[in-house]
Amino acid sequence: MSLNSYDEWSPLAEVVVGSGARFEAHELELSFKLFFHDVAYAAFYYPSYGPAADDAASEPESSRQLKRRYVDELNEDLEELVTVLREYGALVHRPLPLPAPAPFSTPSWQAHCVPALNIRDQAIIMGEEILETPPQVRARYFENDLLKPVFYRYFHAGAKWSVMPRPVMTDRSFDTSYVSGQKTPAMQEIAHPQASPYDTGFEMMIDAAQCLRFGRDILVNAATENHVLGARWMQRHFEGRFRFHLMHRFADNHIDSLVLPLRPGTLLLRNPLVAESLPEPLRRWDRIYAPEPDDNSFPQYEDDDLLLTSRYIDMNVLSVDENTVVVNSLCPELIRTLERHRFTVLPVQHRHRRLFGGGFHCFTLDTVRRDSGPCDYLE
Repeated sequence: MSLNSYDEWSPLAEVVVGSGARFEAHELELSFKLFFHDVAYAAFYYPSYGPAADDAASEPESSRQLKRRYVDELNEDLEELVTVLREYGALVHRPLPLPAPAPFSTPSWQAHCVPALNIRDQAIIMGEEILETPPQVRARYFENDLLKPVFYRYFHAGAKWSVMPRPVMTDRSFDTSYVSGQKTPAMQEIAHPQASPYDTGFEMMIDAAQCLRFGRDILVNAATENHVLGARWMQRHFEGRFRFHLMHRFADNHIDSLVLPLRPGTLLLRNPLVAESLPEPLRRWDRIYAPEPDDNSFPQYEDDDLLLTSRYIDMNVLSVDENTVVVNSLCPELIRTLERHRFTVLPVQHRHRRLFGGGFHCFTLDTVRRDSGPCDYLE
């Protein structure tokens, strides 16, 4: 079937589900710390900080290993998601597995490749066009190469395929103003970026997960100048085809754990404050507020386990049609809330969502939704 996806709720026909294969570590360098600053605290990056923070011998760690058990359980949960989506009737594609966490380097920095897990972060389907967005975390620079076989399949079937300009990603490429008021030790190197001969000033860097699709209307969050530049590029590229509604500092980056449209006229929201920050047409939609997260729903982790998301990550659900939603089976209150609003819930276990930075919306890229089109939902 040809590429076709204009919204977040039309009946799902084809989807890509990410892979956690060979995920071994998080590299704790500037771009990673800047991206996860809201939820990953200084103690995780610098365990030696605290009473001994002034100890000159204390050196920040450069990476944090992921325990093999967590990765194995992540992949078990992903396979369950694949099974449920296939039983629903969707054709499921998968990225290439990462052969190994291969090192790579640019003239400015070095990193190790990570698997294509949170695949909605760096790709979005805009109707009949694949758009690859520029990375914000250096280790993810070549992540979309693992999606190339899937993208070529749709290209050969007639899809358009665009790639936003790749950033150089020197230290000075990043607009750090969003975190400039923070005084934690983890922010020290962000506050003092190193000069490079490859500096070009702020560059466009924006994740697709900062966008939500409503037919012809696209909601975009921009918290930094990097995001603004990316949004400006999208506006020019899609001029006449889509209308972009820019929200300034609605969140630090992604918005799909704050608000998700479940069907035309109905939003899943974190709280009333989020609702009042939305564009006026969306404030008229019906609201379902996610229940307060229960700490007992999350595994108990050790001190060296790095948490990358807020407790609201389970709001990150996947609509497979206007009445059916994939939800974490470990969140019974959310399931009951959606069922009270007459949604059918497809429960899938997702244990370690806080360790891997994503939920079911993050892990998937809906490439074909039946009856999806450039409708006007925000007029």
